[in-house]
Amino acid sequence: MDDELAALREAVRVLTERVDTLDAQQQTAHAVDESPADGDAFWALTGVQSRLADAPSTADGAVMLVGSLTLPTGAPVSWQQSVGTTGMLETEWTERAAAFAALGHPVRMELLRHILSGVHATADLASIEALGTTGQLHHHLRQLLSAGWVRQSGRGNYEIPAARIVPLLACVLGAER
Repeated sequence: MDDELAALREAVRVLTERVDTLDAQQQTAHAVDESPADGDAFWALTGVQSRLADAPSTADGAVMLVGSLTLPTGAPVSWQQSVGTTGMLETEWTERAAAFAALGHPVRMELLRHILSGVHATADLASIEALGTTGQLHHHLRQLLSAGWVRQSGRGNYEIPAARIVPLLACVLGAER
């Protein structure tokens, strides 16, 4: 009986190691994504690191958001935003809480997804059942407007500013587990 239990424990240990290895490989695949033809999986990181010494604000490091995509509407979007990390951890971040709080509701996230997909008119958004009642929709739109995630592009029409599309998608990517 003790031999069977020991064998079972060993089998569970081996399986656990295999699952952990597979999980690590899957996370790396999500983090690295597609690499360019030269095979350098961390090509963007290598580029950032090669430029760190160029300015005093990047001596301790830099953080960058960059993206290029075509929306379902056919509109191209390209954006790059970076900041040197020197002093970044010493400054207060509380003023940014409202922007993150606005993203903290599932309906708002779904609303943003629909707007990015080309549904801009309030009437069209109101016809999407998952977005709630008209009153709830307007409440969520106000929250997103206030935080700068959307803007009015005409009466009853909303869009996500180009400068917010890549940061929004980076937040979505960063929230993956």
